Amino acid sequence: MNPKRALLLGIAGIVLWGADHRGLAADSGRSGANRPERPNIIVIYADDLGYGDLGCYGHPSIRTPHLDRMAAEGMRFTDFYSAAEVCTPSRAALLTGRYPIRSGMCHNQYRVLRNNSAGGLPAEEATLPELLQRQGYATGMVGKWHLGHLPQHLPPRHGFDSYFGLPFSNDMMPAPDAPKGREKFFAEDNAFWRTPLLRGTNVMEPAPDQRQLTRRYAEEAVRFIREQRRAPFFLYLAHTFPHVPLFASDGFRGRSPAGLYGDVVEELDWSVGQILDTVRRLGLEKKTLVVFSSDNGPWLIFNHHGGSAGPLREGKGSTWEGGMRVPGIAWWPGRVPAGVVQHEMATTMDLFTTCARLAGAPLPQDRPLDGVDISPLLFGTGTVSREAFFYYRGSTLYAARLGSWKAHFITRSGYGPDKPVTNSPPLLFHLGEDPGEKFDRASAQPEALLKIDEAVARHRATLRAAPSQLVETTARTN
Repeated sequence: MNPKRALLLGIAGIVLWGADHRGLAADSGRSGANRPERPNIIVIYADDLGYGDLGCYGHPSIRTPHLDRMAAEGMRFTDFYSAAEVCTPSRAALLTGRYPIRSGMCHNQYRVLRNNSAGGLPAEEATLPELLQRQGYATGMVGKWHLGHLPQHLPPRHGFDSYFGLPFSNDMMPAPDAPKGREKFFAEDNAFWRTPLLRGTNVMEPAPDQRQLTRRYAEEAVRFIREQRRAPFFLYLAHTFPHVPLFASDGFRGRSPAGLYGDVVEELDWSVGQILDTVRRLGLEKKTLVVFSSDNGPWLIFNHHGGSAGPLREGKGSTWEGGMRVPGIAWWPGRVPAGVVQHEMATTMDLFTTCARLAGAPLPQDRPLDGVDISPLLFGTGTVSREAFFYYRGSTLYAARLGSWKAHFITRSGYGPDKPVTNSPPLLFHLGEDPGEKFDRASAQPEALLKIDEAVARHRATLRAAPSQLVETTARTN
């Protein structure tokens, strides 16, 4: 069968699967008492937003007043990481608190979608919304999913009561008459794209107007907050942008000094303002934790339609800092101290553990968890213990960070013709003194390399796959 026809049939199967399954897990745990001390939780996740793309992270021309205010009223992390360098594995890690290699979601879903594979986030993985549902939380998702497009893998099967958004990236179903190659990405023509918009498990619109997506996501998120304001809720808002192709609504298009990319980011900032303003108007700010971050670094190969990693090296697709160190902002007036710049390392995987404990949800005991409880950092009460942070590209371990030292065992650009280079000895950088990873210190710091090697050995011992199976097969797109 033609791959594109197979994909279309798979999407059509979402509709046939039917509305009877939309609320499969919706009532789980709702009999629990509504305890006011449990916070509402909102996670806002941008797509391909770079470390240097916000005003509060130093961008000179993109204006982000709402995120800047969020950082001023809360905490801004300087060393906040996604667990992967591309979309799919980073999202799996966020929702499960585990490195993607543990769930099998180590690679992007581009090839999976083209072959209409049944692949997706395994049903046996415990997700944050599932844990929160059992504690009586209302759970909603708005935006890009990208963890399996067939009905059995969509958000309602992984703990979300409601879902409104795209099943995967906005570029994965170009129209048949769209230009070939990169031209269609820069054409700024919505007619060239056919990624469907879903509600629950049903296709609502086969080819939505992407210029309206950010606005519609914001409206849907605000509606969810209003409807669920009397009970604890968890909202996961995963924006489609600034992943290419870029689109902004008429109210933002042409406004930013940073061009269309700036327009798109400034509209995302506006949407954050809509959410925070709603929380304030409803009097929920004292019991709502809001976290903002990005799934990976900027897609630099798209030139002026890509973002900035600021002082960091490389971008999306790579395990250099620019590929995986991302903005991280936490806001909870009265709990998260205002105006703090946090230099301790944290990751998106930590949100799983931290939010579960804040909600009183028991953590799974039958599997390794990689996220740690960062409440002491968030609330200014102490530090956290973390073994190390591991940089994977697909199923291959490329680098590891222990304290301020980072060792690169394998290096490769995010997107380019170069082959992986195995470094012996590994390259070694001090990320406090050298965040741009310019000065190799391996010859002068053998003890640091030894400690990292020991941490890697302990980590590998927790993996089910044998080291010989950990080969690099990362998809090169999206």
